[in-house]
Amino acid sequence: MIGSQIAWDDTVLPFQLDRADIRGRVARLDGVLDRLLAQHDYPPAVEALVAEAALLTALIGQTIDLRWKLSLQVRGTGPARLIATDYYSPGAEGEPAMIRAYASFDDTRLDGESDPFAQIGTGYFALLIDQGEGMTPYQGITPIAGTSLADCAETYFAQSEQLPTRFALSFGRSTLAGGNESWRAGGVMMQHMPKASPFAKGEGGSGESGLLTASDIIDDDSAENWNRANILLDTIDDLELVGPHVTPTDMLVRLFHEEQPRVYDAQPVNFGCTCSPDRVRETLSIYSAKDIATMTTDEGIVTADCQFCGAHYTFEPDTLGFEAKKGGNSAT
Repeated sequence: MIGSQIAWDDTVLPFQLDRADIRGRVARLDGVLDRLLAQHDYPPAVEALVAEAALLTALIGQTIDLRWKLSLQVRGTGPARLIATDYYSPGAEGEPAMIRAYASFDDTRLDGESDPFAQIGTGYFALLIDQGEGMTPYQGITPIAGTSLADCAETYFAQSEQLPTRFALSFGRSTLAGGNESWRAGGVMMQHMPKASPFAKGEGGSGESGLLTASDIIDDDSAENWNRANILLDTIDDLELVGPHVTPTDMLVRLFHEEQPRVYDAQPVNFGCTCSPDRVRETLSIYSAKDIATMTTDEGIVTADCQFCGAHYTFEPDTLGFEAKKGGNSAT
């Protein structure tokens, strides 16, 4: 089983159920999730939210085109103020995708006994797609709804994309025989393939605050297949989702053998960050020399830290801003 564990760690496997007009992905995040969370000393509730968001991001991000970027953001009024993840699609066929994550929270307000999702409060769930230079980014926003980030994502796709969508996720710390404790996460995403003209029944949705749900947008002819696939997905357990003893392909056959599952090439996913001294310099290029002076420490330098990967940058003040006179920087 060690071989199968290594083969499927940190991958997203696209699949299709030919007899049910359903497409989907199976994700396993192991070493990647360890790297994401090792960058920060998050409280357990925040770790859980970041793990769930990262898993959702990997499942959703696999669909975007080469060289695009997908960002997932959750902003709330509760102590978990921001969960932000980025998925960078491969630069070329055969290359891995990259993912990073970050959370902002008020430690004094966190309730360690409460459900992690409750720490978000009211707010919004957003997906942003950056198609590259010269293209207008796409942004979709829906309110926080349900009892999990997966519920929020399902609501987003129903409300913003009119795509019936379902997630089944599992994540947490685990210890394999003879190994050290580490994070493991696995999930399945299903979407009913859209008709030529998706539609919603009625004026409002049956979800929270009148938001649309999958049942509101799926037509009667497709409902039987969609409902059956959801019932089958309900039978999956956590160990099947996270592995490593059940491979994603075996799991799909166990769940959906009558729906004729067809799999495609798996996409490897790595932890990665795009920060650099030049990017920091570009961010600070809008400031005057007077502004830069207010950012300068007593030691005569300007410092910046990447919230995603923890990289530390130092700059000489006169190398920054639109009045910069020379180059020079370092990173640690």
